[in-house]
Amino acid sequence: MAGKTIKASAKKTATKTAGEASASTEPVLLSGGNPQIAKGYGDAPVQAYIAAMPGWKSELGARLDALITSAVPEVRKAVKWNSPLYGLKDDYWFLGIHVFAKYVKVAFFRGASLDPVPPGTSKQKEVRYLDIHEDDGLDEARFTAWVKQAAALPGEKM
Repeated sequence: MAGKTIKASAKKTATKTAGEASASTEPVLLSGGNPQIAKGYGDAPVQAYIAAMPGWKSELGARLDALITSAVPEVRKAVKWNSPLYGLKDDYWFLGIHVFAKYVKVAFFRGASLDPVPPGTSKQKEVRYLDIHEDDGLDEARFTAWVKQAAALPGEKM
């Protein structure tokens, strides 16, 4: 799978307002299209978040989740602050995902220690980001290597 890239498909979905969502079981999409999912631990809230990601982002979210789970089979999952988090110990996380209007942001909480360092910088010294836009390819081999490296580092307490 080295060097394999995937492209997100261009499915479109409608955004519900808070009033519309309260009348249905669909989650509210916050500013930028980020799903509002209740705080929770385990796979179920993460899968609810992924299912609620609008358009092409849901397929990308499912692929990222599968790559993370495959790379770190003992990974623990949670949704906090409307973002899926991945770690190995309770409340210690090595990676998070967040939806924005035009891209999905993957945060490596100790990303400055990864080799190579992910491209997106942060105001926080250790955090590095990978922003994935609709037409971007995802280098699955590099992403998986980053996930394995990140999981081997001390997690961020949140």
